[in-house]
Amino acid sequence: MRIINPCVVALSWQLTDAQGQAIDHCDEPAEFFVGGSDLLASIQHGLQQAEVGAVIKLHLEPRDAFGDYDEQRVFLEPRNLFAAELSAGMVLNTLPRGCSDAARQCDMVFVSDVYPEHVVLEGNHPLAGMALHLTLTVHGVRAPTDAEQQAQSTGQAFLRVAG
Repeated sequence: MRIINPCVVALSWQLTDAQGQAIDHCDEPAEFFVGGSDLLASIQHGLQQAEVGAVIKLHLEPRDAFGDYDEQRVFLEPRNLFAAELSAGMVLNTLPRGCSDAARQCDMVFVSDVYPEHVVLEGNHPLAGMALHLTLTVHGVRAPTDAEQQAQSTGQAFLRVAG
């Protein structure tokens, strides 16, 4: 079976930056819905017509991956608005009342730094502004279940931009 919209693909990958430094890898295949919300459009395009066993190498510029870095999406918020256990590296899907409207409009933010008086929140994806090299191996292709078809997703979200 070839990859065409809609289908579910099982993929493993190697992700590096433009200088070849490893960012992420997955040796155990994970399933993604092609034709829905699981994968970046550039990845879906690169997978079209591939079959099981294919190795696909993609070069993704920021516009095709996680976007350009936007300094307007960095926020300083009062520390007292957050739980005591807040720490750098955490991902927040919702922000407490009192945070700026601009920060609250982000689908998710990453806690960059925690200081006694304020917290630095990053609304950019951690890979924003980076050119990436992605090597995908196709391990399986199948028709989506009714639930996957309705959701347009398998529930995996690593290779897409949230929201």
